[in-house]
Amino acid sequence: MKKIAALFLVALAGGAVALGLFIVLENKVPLYSDIPVSVPVTQTSYSASAPMNLPDFEAAADLTVHAVVHIKTQFQRKSMVYDDFFEFFDLRKGTPREQVFPYEAMGSGVIISPEGYIVTNNHVVQDANEILVTLNDRRVYQATIVGTDPSTDIALIKIDQANLPFLSYGNSDDVKVGEWVLAVGNPFNLTSTVTAGIVSAKARNINILGSQGAIESFIQTDAAVNPGNSGGALVNTRGELIGINAAIASGTGYYQGYSFAIPANIARKVVDDLMKYGRIQRAYFGIYYREIDDQMAKEKGLDSPKGIYIEDLVEGGSAAKGGIKKGDIILQLGNSTVNRKSELTEFMGQHSPGDHVAVKIWRNGKMEEMTITLQSEESAQALVQGDQVIIHGATFEPLAEAEKRKFRLNYGFQVTHLNGGKLRDAGIREGFILLGIDREPIRSLTELKKALSGRSGGVLLEGLYPNGLKAYYGIGL
Repeated sequence: MKKIAALFLVALAGGAVALGLFIVLENKVPLYSDIPVSVPVTQTSYSASAPMNLPDFEAAADLTVHAVVHIKTQFQRKSMVYDDFFEFFDLRKGTPREQVFPYEAMGSGVIISPEGYIVTNNHVVQDANEILVTLNDRRVYQATIVGTDPSTDIALIKIDQANLPFLSYGNSDDVKVGEWVLAVGNPFNLTSTVTAGIVSAKARNINILGSQGAIESFIQTDAAVNPGNSGGALVNTRGELIGINAAIASGTGYYQGYSFAIPANIARKVVDDLMKYGRIQRAYFGIYYREIDDQMAKEKGLDSPKGIYIEDLVEGGSAAKGGIKKGDIILQLGNSTVNRKSELTEFMGQHSPGDHVAVKIWRNGKMEEMTITLQSEESAQALVQGDQVIIHGATFEPLAEAEKRKFRLNYGFQVTHLNGGKLRDAGIREGFILLGIDREPIRSLTELKKALSGRSGGVLLEGLYPNGLKAYYGIGL
């Protein structure tokens, strides 16, 4: 008991000492700082007025998803097949038979009127046997093709339904690099998908349409676009249609940072023509040109590389009739500067025959202005240039001697280049060897020019292809 009492007294004394020291030091060294600390706190729910002042995509997205549709197309492909393995190697001299293979493809489209007109890519619906359109509310309709334009990759289809939500066109010329945009479509069959990005560049030519007469002047963005987005909408933050998504730049076929859209101004021109005329009314400038580099700019007295240099003119074309001369440098068409092929083709793709265009040129070290009336390619006379005839978008050259010997011919003209025009619209392809028109042989450049220019009505072209296939084309001039 004595030991326990002693330990208790020692503990009590130690506690008293500690308490005294605490009271003495309490007012000199605070245990916690009394300096207020401001800790930023942010709510977990998103607000459009949050810090950083990010753009509000909600209204644009809500408006767009109801006007973007899912497109499913059904195709048929024909192929020659053999009945068994031995026939394939001709061990029994088997004959292949034709077999049809059906398949499906997916894409997107944009409703542009309450009456059911839908714009999409030509490559989404080209050669389709059946087109099914699914609206955002899951209603399904069968669509018909109103018209297509392979040179811009635009197609117009229609469903039999009224009072549909639709998008209004924006002015794609006013789109700025760095501007926020939304891409809306159906990638990987995922309906109503919205992605955001900025405009990375304008007037991009990526040589994807595969035709010399193609109009490529894409809006490049970094909004994610994948297979199935083709034909979908590119809109600004106001929900205005500024482009039709068409392509991606990728080594894998999937999004890797670059996507491309056809400017809305081009799409609108194509759609208007298809609705009014059933075909494209394309303006034709009639020039041969090249872009200006730094060396040429210095030689011509320009302060920087700009404009396009006129190397030659098409006889009877818009430029020649309007006063443009060989050696001129075109700096501006209307309100648009023209420094690249893509900018020129975009401008022409937005205009129609009969439009009056103000043109600024650089001639003999001075700036000059003139007004040119655009005309159609068909209204320009054929150009005989050396050993070529250029007419209706096609370049004809005399048949090579090797081809003459191969087919035992002593005349003929081969299509070496093909731009947009009546000949391509009729189905003629590069390589076609023209032998006669309206059952009459064509043996000279003069005869060819006379047979295809300055006349109206239907003509029959006959010839063959390098593989020996005979071909006949009826064309209305």
